[in-house]
Amino acid sequence: MEEVTGAQLIAESLKAQKVEYMFGIVGVPVIEVAMAAQAAGIKYVGMRNEQAACYAASAIGYLTGRPGSCLVVSGPGLIHDSKITPVVFYYRSYFWIFSCHCLITLTLFSFAGQVEACRLYSKFAARPSSLEAIPSVIEKAARTSMYGRPGACYVDIAGDMVNAKVDRSKVREVSCCPPPPVSLADHDEITKAISVLKTAKAPLIIIGKGAAYGRAETVLKEFVEMSGLPFLPTPMGKGVLPDDHPNCVAAARSRALLQADVVLLLGARLNWILHFGLPPRFNPDVKIIQVELCPEEMGNNVRPAAALLGDINAIVTQLLACVRKEGWKYPSNTEWWSTLKEKIAANAKMSKALALKETLPMNYYTVFHHISQLLPHDCIIVSEGANTMDIGRTMLNNYLPRHRLDAGTFGTMGVGLGFAIAAAALEKSENSGRRVVCVEGDSAFGFSGMEVETMCRYNLPVVLIVVNNNGIYSGMDPKTWKEMAKMGDLTSIAPPVSLLPEARYDEVMTAFGGRGFLVRTVEELRSALQLSLSDWEKPSLLNVLIDPSSDRKQQVIGAFSNIRQ
Repeated sequence: MEEVTGAQLIAESLKAQKVEYMFGIVGVPVIEVAMAAQAAGIKYVGMRNEQAACYAASAIGYLTGRPGSCLVVSGPGLIHDSKITPVVFYYRSYFWIFSCHCLITLTLFSFAGQVEACRLYSKFAARPSSLEAIPSVIEKAARTSMYGRPGACYVDIAGDMVNAKVDRSKVREVSCCPPPPVSLADHDEITKAISVLKTAKAPLIIIGKGAAYGRAETVLKEFVEMSGLPFLPTPMGKGVLPDDHPNCVAAARSRALLQADVVLLLGARLNWILHFGLPPRFNPDVKIIQVELCPEEMGNNVRPAAALLGDINAIVTQLLACVRKEGWKYPSNTEWWSTLKEKIAANAKMSKALALKETLPMNYYTVFHHISQLLPHDCIIVSEGANTMDIGRTMLNNYLPRHRLDAGTFGTMGVGLGFAIAAAALEKSENSGRRVVCVEGDSAFGFSGMEVETMCRYNLPVVLIVVNNNGIYSGMDPKTWKEMAKMGDLTSIAPPVSLLPEARYDEVMTAFGGRGFLVRTVEELRSALQLSLSDWEKPSLLNVLIDPSSDRKQQVIGAFSNIRQ
């Protein structure tokens, strides 16, 4: 008779579902689960913050196509980490995780109602009733996280199950769940969509992160090039097709959204990121062709002219077949293409003028201009912050799918270091030779800054770039800060958006054995970044001091001016 513990069953069941990574912070009674996971061949990454652990697990799921796991203790570990902020974020943002949480029964936390609390924000939440039920529950969680709309699932394990034992012969072996089934859109809706596209004078494709998640890049490239349509990527749709593709109109985003009369929406939602598809940012008469995996999302904010429900890869294949059969292509010499190209050129000229300014401290555009010249085309870019993320999105190109990770639909700050750790762990395991570059605002870095110790502990060669403007949106220079401090209690007079001027974030990295650079000039920036990119042994942090008043260039949207997006 061979006995197996609950911890072993958890680990083996996760491994059976092709879960390769576990992120978390251990404590009683989950230490044994982490050790069992390692014994089962799952890579365990111990984090310093439970939210960051959950962010890392979700990124693994997005990058690999299989669930990542997050291991936390009950009560505060659960609340602080995976089931309130991060899980809502992932459930609503096309990220997905499998979170294994162990609850100590007959303790202060045994009545916390954790499964019920998590059910609101998870696709599936359950507590196995016995050791024998663990494999089946974990298989259902993994399957549910992938099938249909991807999202977080939660499994709660009673603490006394971890070290309890059961005869292995009594545990039913559960095999790995198959990939999600693929469904096609209705043929009549496909025909209608093509008809709407052919009558458009100003068509536009919007490529969202659903296209990246759906691995639709190959057929989508063929469709764009055969149809001749312009496309606009959403923040995490960047790289599905290269940002330097001739049909990409990201540099004319506002004009494209405002004047398009037909939009083919591929794996994107008409939420705040796309201004809900409504005026003044969209044409009030715009026709939407919506390609969507989740039927409940059809028609949100704008009723679609054609509703294409199903797998995005399969649906784009259907659209491509129709375009090929009919031999239709949108002309390249239209007034619409001329309008977009003129706006692209004008915006590029304006950004270049800002980027080439030689004043010190540097501005955002100068910093990103020189970073973009040095980054490898195949690097994974992680980004978060306010202006740092927004301006970086327009200036740091992505050339490959799933090579950009950012704050997502909720604009959640604190995701950056967790995402970077997950991506770096994956790249190191695969020995891919791709660099992970994490570009942070100074405020965003503060949410998970202690994770630099995690990077150093596991020798993950992440290149962290903190664009430091001494505040949230804007800050104060050291001289002004000192003068203000003489005026009274800083809690009463310091602007709420301000942070400590010229904080030495680089020394946080060096404290744990990584490389740290304090950067004030273009020459220092280029030298530090080149050294960091050449170092595959340890992580680096570039603390780039910029003008505290540096801001985005003004936007002009129709009759509305100075609207920031």
